[in-house]
Order: sequence, then C-alpha cells, then structure tokens
Amino acid sequence: MTSTSKTDVFRAGYLPGLGDDEVHWKRLQLGAPNDPLTVEVPELSTDQIKTLASRVRLASQAHLKSWPVSDIVRTIDTAIARLLNAQDPYRQALERLLPRATGFDATMVQLGLNSYLQTFRALQLQRFVTEDFANPKLLDEFQARPKGGWSKAIGPDLLVHVWAGNVPALPLWSFVSGLLVKAGAIGKISSSEPIFASLFARLLVEVEPRWADCFAVVWWQGGDKDVERCVFAEADVVLAYGGSTALRGMQDRMPVTARFLPHGHKLSFGMVSNTALSVLRGQATAHAAALDVARYDQQGCYSPHEFYVQRGGQMQPLEFAQHLASELAALATKFTRRTLTLEEAASVGGWREHHEFESLRQARHRVLGDASQAFAVVYADTPQPLQPGPLNRCVLVVAVDSLQDVIPLIEPQRAYLQTVGLAAAPEELLALGDALGQAGVTRICALGAMTSPEAGWHHDGRFSLLDLVRMVDIDQSAELAAERFTGYEL
Repeated sequence: MTSTSKTDVFRAGYLPGLGDDEVHWKRLQLGAPNDPLTVEVPELSTDQIKTLASRVRLASQAHLKSWPVSDIVRTIDTAIARLLNAQDPYRQALERLLPRATGFDATMVQLGLNSYLQTFRALQLQRFVTEDFANPKLLDEFQARPKGGWSKAIGPDLLVHVWAGNVPALPLWSFVSGLLVKAGAIGKISSSEPIFASLFARLLVEVEPRWADCFAVVWWQGGDKDVERCVFAEADVVLAYGGSTALRGMQDRMPVTARFLPHGHKLSFGMVSNTALSVLRGQATAHAAALDVARYDQQGCYSPHEFYVQRGGQMQPLEFAQHLASELAALATKFTRRTLTLEEAASVGGWREHHEFESLRQARHRVLGDASQAFAVVYADTPQPLQPGPLNRCVLVVAVDSLQDVIPLIEPQRAYLQTVGLAAAPEELLALGDALGQAGVTRICALGAMTSPEAGWHHDGRFSLLDLVRMVDIDQSAELAAERFTGYEL
C-alpha cells in the first residue's frame, strides 16, 4: 500500500497498466525540517499520458457506464466506511502521513477526517445525487419527460481533475462527483498534498477490483505547457482548483472541444448579530467562531478572514473579540499551529505591524494577543472593507451598527465571495440571506460549520454533478414517428 517504513519514502500516484520501473519518479521533500517526509511522484511522458487516458476511457465505458448509480454509491460507501475505521490500514496510513506531509496538527487532521468523510456515506451520497437530479435514474437510463420525449444524463468518458493541496483530503469531493456520473478520471495531485488521492484510488480498487483501470492519479509540474496541452486534449471535462494565474494558464491550453470548470481563490467571513451576544450565548458564539478560524489554519476557501459583529447586545463587539482571542489561545494548546514558512511568517508579521500602527492612530483599534502567540485577533471599531488576511489564525473583528451595513463593505469582493458563517435570529436569516446572495455570497452556514460543507452543497454557486454531464434528449417527434414503424402498424 505504501512504502514509508525504514526508508521513510511514500510513492504517490495510481497508474493502471504502468509498472514502477517504466516510470520516472521525482522526489519531493515535504513536512517540517524536524520531521521530513520524502514523496516520490510520477513524471510521465506525453505518450504515457495518452496511453493512460485511452485505458481509463475504455475501462470506464466497460465498468462504470453500465453500473446503476445505487451500486456506485454502495461501493464508495464501503471504501469510506473503511477510512472511518481507526483499525483499517488505509486510515492509519492517512493519520500517519497527512500530518507529516502538510504540517497540520495530527489531532486536527484526525477529527477533520472524521467530520469530512461522514459526508460521503451512502445516505449522504444519495442526497448528493438527488440535490442535482430530482430523478437519479436519469444517470442510468432514459426517463420520460413530462412534456413528452425522453432524456438521459451522460457523464464524460474522461474527466481530468487538477487538485489543490491547501487542505488535506480536498480531492475527495471531485473524485466522488466524477464516479457518481460514471466518468473515467485522471487526477493530478498537488505537490503539497499528494497522499489522500493516491491512497483513496488504491483503496477503491481493493474494494472493487473491476474499477482497477477506471481512473488514474498522476502528477506533473504545475504550469507544464506540453503536459497540460496533452492531457487536456484527451479530456471531455477539466475540473481545476487553483489560483487565478494558474487557472488562466490552464484555460489558455484548453482545446475548444473540452469543458473547463475552474474553482479559484475565494474569500469568506463571519457575521454575528447582537441576538447571538447575550450573556448565555456570547461565549458559545465566540467558541464556534474560533473553531472556524483554527481548523486547518484558515487554509480553506471557506475559512473566515473577518467577523462583522453588531453592536447593541449584552456582549459588545470588543468583548466578543476578547473572547475570540481567549478561545484561540485555548485551541492553540489543543491544536498546534503548523510551522510557518518564511514567506508566511513575513505575511503574518506585516499584517500585525500594520494593525499595531493603526492602533496608535486610532484609540479604539486594538491588537489582541502578543507576537509570540500562534494567533492574532485585531479589533476595529470603525467600518472596514472585507480584505484577505494572512491566514494562519489571524482574523479581524469589525464592529457595525447593523448587519445590513456589511453589504457595501463586501460588494467590492463580489467575484471572490463564498461562505458566510452567520449567528443570527430566525427573523433575520432570510433577509440577510437575500442581501448576501445579491452581493455575491454562495453559501451561508452556522458559525462553527464554515469548514464543513453539507453533502451536495453548490460549490461556488454551481452544481457538483449537473455541470459534469451532458443531457441526451429523444424528442417526442421521434417517439411518435417510431410508432409508424412497428410490426402492428398497417
């Protein structure tokens, strides 16, 4: 399964039909200097990529296209159940390797995996499918349309994933989405997190050997124009995660015959109504907000950069910021922040220095927590536009008179908005939801749940499965005309 014993080397990827001795392996050094992990990733030639693509395409036609979705769901559920079993060797490998590769706290990874994987059990996957297809049998066979005629949803023969590695196990979402629409897949792992997708592919094949050639997990140097042109030319659909520059480069190398579904950088934040800041509720609200900040050190697109807090509650916005700082201090002892790179440390330091200078200019602008701590909370008593922070548990708390006052502060970031963690009363929810949606937000959830999207959520406002398929229609005219050619027609 892995090769991380005495040599401390993990060989990533999953390459059906290619022997290890046929592949050139590039070594990557991951992890902290005091606990490094060597990962070997496959560097394939364009000829090998073409051969792999052909193999995956043919195998998916033979072993995925003909399967009922319910059987695919059961197979995925079996694999996920094994990953939730602490005694399973694949789960043990993930718990051993992911913290070392990414630098994230081992307990945080363990708890994060449990929460994340549960959204891919059979019951959740059924909801996942019905979220996009009111009639899931559209994926299996032609279904009658109310207006007449028939329709069927057909997934791509070859779906190419380009995965990011900012959060462990991130590839699972699109990997499973592709399987649910019966697509053969080639997934490109990130240099910063090549572990999960490699092990998940191997586990799936162990659970269902007939899927052995239906997908591949590969690697190439990001931005390699020749390789990307080659693999994109083989694809029906390319689903890619990354920064704006990288995605723009990929789009330039896409053939006109393939569909490109990019997911770029996003910006998320929290909003706290004064109804959530009573003496009894305020501490719990701050704790929930701290969890959203601490999980994976704000590396996810759904992690908050700022919290807008309404005045007028029993707990004032400054008190909320102080409670948030206390909660982050407590979490820093429970979930150790990963070691920052020099660039990350410089970004955090520059952000802190900027706000310390602002606190000298404005008496009600404060920096909470000293520079030696693995977090920073800044409180601003005047309106502040939404801006990306330096991540790594650094967050801005902004006091506002009304949560509706937040809308003009976030609208300049419309193209990048994603998740809002909201603590508000029921009578506020729909009005705020409408205003936030009009401003560009695509997901609203409870504080404490920002990093745990529900099964079937509309990622960046789009469909997880519908965007992957093409619909085939049999018009009613063809149905009626066919009646003229039956054996009983005179």
